[in-house]
Amino acid sequence: MIDFSRFDVLTFDCYGTLIDWESGMFAALKPLIGKAEGKIGRPLSRDAVLEAHARHESAQQLQTPAKPYRELLAVVYRRMAEDWGVPASWDECLSYGASVRDWPAFPDTTEALRYLKGHYKLVILSNVDNASFAFSNEKLGVEFDAIFTAEDIGSYKPSPRNFDYMLEKLAGRGIARPDILHTAESLFHDHGPANDFGLANCWIHRRHAADGFGATMDPGRTPKTDFRFTSMAEMAAAHRDTLGSSK
Repeated sequence: MIDFSRFDVLTFDCYGTLIDWESGMFAALKPLIGKAEGKIGRPLSRDAVLEAHARHESAQQLQTPAKPYRELLAVVYRRMAEDWGVPASWDECLSYGASVRDWPAFPDTTEALRYLKGHYKLVILSNVDNASFAFSNEKLGVEFDAIFTAEDIGSYKPSPRNFDYMLEKLAGRGIARPDILHTAESLFHDHGPANDFGLANCWIHRRHAADGFGATMDPGRTPKTDFRFTSMAEMAAAHRDTLGSSK
C-alpha cells in the first residue's frame, strides 16, 4: 500500500496538472487554427498544434526568461502564425496571452485539493505570471500555503533556479527536502528537475490515454517517479486507502 505519511508538503505544478491547459489553449487557438487549415488545405490534429506550441513556448522561455507568461504566450501565438504563413494582429496575440484566465480546471481537481488540504500544506511552483494565476486560483478552490511563479523567480522550469528558489523559501519556513512530495504532469518541466534535486515525486499522468507529450517537450529521458496516478482523484483515493490501512 502506498504510504504518504512521510510527507508534510505537496508542491504542485499547476498547468497540465491542476488546470487543463491543453483544452484551454486549444480552444483559444481555434481562430488561428482555422486560418492555418484554410491556408494549408488540410486539418491540423490537436497534438500537432500542441506540439508546435510546446516547441515555441520552450524556446521563448529560454530566450526571455523574465517575460511574464501572458506576454510570452502572445509571442508564441505570433511564431505559430508565422510558421503556418497566416496573418495575426498583435491584438490577436495579446488576446491569446490573456486566455489563461479562461483555462478550465480538470473536473477532479478542486475536490481532490480540498481533501488533500486537510492533510498537507499545499504549494504552487508554476510557469505563470501572478495575474494569470490569480484567475486560475479562483477555479482551484483552495488557499495555497505558498505560491511561487516564474514571474517571481525570473525564469521558467525546467531551470534549476525555480527549484532552488522554492526550496530556499520553504527551508526558511522549516520545511526540509524530505518533507516534500513534488506533484506534476510534465516529465520535462518537473520530474526531471525533481530527480536532479533529490525530491520525491508524484506523476499525475493526465495524458495516459494519448501518445506523445502534447504541450510539453519530450524530456529526452524518462525520469524516475515515486508515485504515478492518472488523475488527482486517484491520488486522493490512494491517500484515503493509506489512512484506512493504517488504522
